[in-house]
Amino acid sequence: MIKDQEYYEALDKRTNEYKEWKKSQTIEQPSEGLGDTLEKVFKATKIDRLVKFIAGEDCGCDERKKKMNEIFQYRAKPLCLNEDEYIWLLEFFKSNPTEIKPSEQKVMQKIYERVFSLRMQEFCDGCIKTMVRQMKQVYEAY
Repeated sequence: MIKDQEYYEALDKRTNEYKEWKKSQTIEQPSEGLGDTLEKVFKATKIDRLVKFIAGEDCGCDERKKKMNEIFQYRAKPLCLNEDEYIWLLEFFKSNPTEIKPSEQKVMQKIYERVFSLRMQEFCDGCIKTMVRQMKQVYEAY
């Protein structure tokens, strides 16, 4: 017998075989902050069930998770581009460059560091490609 999606969906939802299949089908999202990480730990250790049993379904966990994610973010959200930066990126990406000139690299680095609130120390080819790719994603969001 071929075990495809139809086979697993026809199984009793309480069986271990179905539960294992279902678990393998879910794609785990990366944690945005400490709240998400703690939620994963509490689910893995079954502490979440104990808290819900003691405090009830509305134990305030979702609000705490959201607040902790805001305070302890793993990745800072990029800042908005200003008008000059947007126009420069528009012209840069319109030309569809295969290479980045040193003068363009300096401007791109300045925009990148401000938008992502960090400083670049090294300039290997991979770092520059990553910087350009991330800036293109920010630019395309407009």
